[in-house]
Amino acid sequence: MSDLEYPADLRYTSDHEWVKEQGDGVVRVGITAFAQDALGDVVYVSLPGVGDTVSAGDSCGEVESTKSVSDLYSPLEGEVTAVNEQLDATPELVNSDPYGEGWMYELKVADPAAVEQLQDVDAYKSSLN
Repeated sequence: MSDLEYPADLRYTSDHEWVKEQGDGVVRVGITAFAQDALGDVVYVSLPGVGDTVSAGDSCGEVESTKSVSDLYSPLEGEVTAVNEQLDATPELVNSDPYGEGWMYELKVADPAAVEQLQDVDAYKSSLN
């Protein structure tokens, strides 16, 4: 597990999602290296729709792999402002670049301060042990 990367500039959830602030109260959301590694080869991603309102902890999509299907949970309350349409044709980006091209969706958060309540990289890494 130690060879998996966890960027220090992101926030994390116990459901293995990462959150990156994009500015103006918008965050980008994806799944962590740990999650994609546990899932195996991702073959399909179902994402929320642009304009959907989600609450923290809500199931808002699915990631299907050769091993299993796993729910995506919203890390924060807000409105979906963008989805990564590349994942329709190339879901394997979740495996090859989980923090870059494999991002899932963007959210205009209801409470920007809530981002700071999520786990930092050290807390997330210690939760994996």
